[in-house]
Amino acid sequence: MSDLSQIVKAYDVRGTVPDQWDERAAEALGAAFTQLLNSTDEPGDAVVVGYDMRATSPGLAAAFAAGVRAEGRSVIEIGLASTDLLYYASGSLDLPGAMFTASHNPAQYNGIKMCRSGARPIGQESGLAEIRERAQALLDSGDARPAGAPTRPAERRDLLPDYAGYLRKLVDLSGIRPLKVVVDAGNGMGGFTVPTVLGDAALSPLPLEIVPLYFELDGNFPNHEANPLDPANLVDLQRAVVEHGADIGLAFDGDADRCFVVDERGEPVSPSAITALVAARELAKHPGSTVIHGLITSSAVAEIIREHGGQPVVARVGHSFIKAEMARTNAVFGGEHSAHYYFRDFWFADTGMLAAMHTLAALGEQSLPLSVLAGEYERYIASGEINSTVADQAAAVAEVRAAYPDAVADEMDGLTLRFPDGAWFNLRASNTEPLLRLNVEAPTRDRMVSLRDDVLDRVRR
Repeated sequence: MSDLSQIVKAYDVRGTVPDQWDERAAEALGAAFTQLLNSTDEPGDAVVVGYDMRATSPGLAAAFAAGVRAEGRSVIEIGLASTDLLYYASGSLDLPGAMFTASHNPAQYNGIKMCRSGARPIGQESGLAEIRERAQALLDSGDARPAGAPTRPAERRDLLPDYAGYLRKLVDLSGIRPLKVVVDAGNGMGGFTVPTVLGDAALSPLPLEIVPLYFELDGNFPNHEANPLDPANLVDLQRAVVEHGADIGLAFDGDADRCFVVDERGEPVSPSAITALVAARELAKHPGSTVIHGLITSSAVAEIIREHGGQPVVARVGHSFIKAEMARTNAVFGGEHSAHYYFRDFWFADTGMLAAMHTLAALGEQSLPLSVLAGEYERYIASGEINSTVADQAAAVAEVRAAYPDAVADEMDGLTLRFPDGAWFNLRASNTEPLLRLNVEAPTRDRMVSLRDDVLDRVRR
């Protein structure tokens, strides 16, 4: 019997199949999700369900849909989808949704990202804990759904062309200079969405020459993990950009809700620089707007937002926090260090594809190479995220805090210490593992390295 406490995380459901969860658990989760919707008078009488390319996804999605239908709501099946395509469906149809994916995790994993109508997020504090409890009760009772419950219908819809057309209206690429673009889909859902959005599979051609890498949908990830946050998984893209003389490289994660960028030299462009670039573009269209940035994005992000007349607001790491803060402030855009990008025009949800299109537009609307363009948004030296296995996390954080008594402390999300010279670091615990995650930034590389090594020595000793 599945112990759902092991797979229901802070923002979604995720675990190995079939040992941690299976189709019976998926059906119980579908029923529990619908019970929550019904108890809170969620509008509409249907749930949108999509899934990624993993071998277990169609069966889990079908079982979940059976649980939904048993609880009195119909199902709109959109089939293969990226996570942001599911958000498009939820937003445009104003219906709750469920996306079956384990994002960048290895092949044996699968999961569910659930949302309310209008792509509003569901996390532990906004319904996910209640869904877990309801589903566990159904499983413990020996039945994933109530006996004799009515079964509602299911219908199939192809929303990929509508999704692509919607994004193209938000960012018009038709007038940019010709660009050669290498795209590494990592055998994930980018291989499904990119040909329609950026290619000419369904819409009018764009001045883009797409060089595809690993577009074949394969949940076993035969070439590399679909996790571009790990530099090892960018190597093939970096090499291909240089070999093809491309203007830019794009890498999507498994469910294609995140996008990473590589310049014409094969060098990664930091998500903070992309956040600042997109923020500047959105502020040009919506002067004076609020822009949300994650706690551990570069200090340059807030500086650039202010320079372009915007109001920067910092938020905790994690999509449910970012989305909630965006809705509260009516922010036009939000970005995180993990390459999640959120747009008011996209129901405050995250979409890597739209961020990629903004980057292509910014590059193609002028003549400079991406390395020069991105350099305008890179002002400091960052360490990237460094993980340390620590048994007593609280003690380690306390020791680090005591070592820098003159720094300005912030405990919004873990410990952030800021220094007079502009250097800072954030040390925070993982939600699911005995890890401390360190991010360091400083005006110079020597200062960053010195501060990074000193903090790591205290954490790991």
